[in-house]
Amino acid sequence: MAIDLEDHRSLVEWAAACAEHVLENFERAAPDDDRPRKAIEAGRAWVRGELKMTDARKAAFAAHAAARDVTDAAAQAAARAAGHAAATAHVHTHAPHAANYAAKSVGKAVLVAEGTKASDRASFHERQWQREQLTEKLVAIAYPA
Repeated sequence: MAIDLEDHRSLVEWAAACAEHVLENFERAAPDDDRPRKAIEAGRAWVRGELKMTDARKAAFAAHAAARDVTDAAAQAAARAAGHAAATAHVHTHAPHAANYAAKSVGKAVLVAEGTKASDRASFHERQWQREQLTEKLVAIAYPA
């Protein structure tokens, strides 16, 4: 599905918000590694016209490398969410991946402390929050049938 630039930018902002919502799961595991945070910032800088798409992609690759450098599953998923948020500047279809990894990060963080049922509830609530951040038009783009 082709989308216009305004919708593309809105999806980058949404993906960044989803990733930022769980960024603490990464930063708790790797407090000195700012690659995921920089990826989120790169996506937003692209939206403002301050960064080239190719530079946002580089930040995305760096966030994915950060995910490979940690062993904590919640931290890995949070870093991947940030990577996909930045990569959304390249192709809007990365946005749902950012949301999926963010929900996975929440679930993994809760799983360790509270078990499977709590993990599933936490992921569900995260997905509800994510959806509430979108307009109806963007829901159809972010969650195609």
